[in-house]
Amino acid sequence: MNRLGVLGWPVAHSRSPAIHNAALSAMGLADWHYQRLPVPPMLFEETVRALGQAGFKGANVTIPHKAAALRLAGEASRTAREIGAANTLTFGEEGQISAENTDAPGLIAALGFSPRGMSAQVLGAGGSARAVVWALLDAGAGPVWVWNRTADRAQRVAEELGARATGLPRPADLLVNCTSVGLSVERSATEDRALNQLGLKGDQVGDYSHVADLVYRTGSTPLLAAARHRGVATTDGLEILIAQGALSLESWTARAVPLDVMRAAATMDP
Repeated sequence: MNRLGVLGWPVAHSRSPAIHNAALSAMGLADWHYQRLPVPPMLFEETVRALGQAGFKGANVTIPHKAAALRLAGEASRTAREIGAANTLTFGEEGQISAENTDAPGLIAALGFSPRGMSAQVLGAGGSARAVVWALLDAGAGPVWVWNRTADRAQRVAEELGARATGLPRPADLLVNCTSVGLSVERSATEDRALNQLGLKGDQVGDYSHVADLVYRTGSTPLLAAARHRGVATTDGLEILIAQGALSLESWTARAVPLDVMRAAATMDP
């Protein structure tokens, strides 16, 4: 059995197993299986170093492990090195660990348009935010602003990647949420309560021509609901998850991946 998985803490909400297993089945790879790998930060290194011997060919990496994943890798792609975070690990037969970042190209693919010449406001300063900032700048967007509730983290990301830090979210052509806000907000919570955690008020969402949210959940996140209510074009987290996941799966299997199958699995009730 060739094993794959997603490393995170928490990771119970992840739809990656359903998406990848549906694709593997459609590809005729009955001897491959993808699973959740809930791992707290203090056990991350020990767990990752043991995965290859346990039959794992690769693993996706999500919050909060993306920077740690890059540090563990013996080799890494230029994209992962420049971003400073990895979301895809590949395990070799001799125990070697290789790191890649498919978050960056996955975002651009999911948007469905080139952000060249567009201004952008990125919310967050973690591994996903680093990938988004890098991807937008690499694609010719600018200026790219970074906001985070902890201002010095935003400043550090901006300085390291060539973006600009901001104390409050700014109006821009494109808004991308890379925080976890919206993942666990109760459905009964007000829109304003959720948006306030992103430094936004409801009316501000109309300041953007396109809003993307890396968070995914059944229904809509508060941010995307606010954007759609105001007639703003959106890209949801499931589409971004599918795009980056397909790139990871292609790298592990060396096979073309059925995006339509992954998309159908992603939208099924968990």
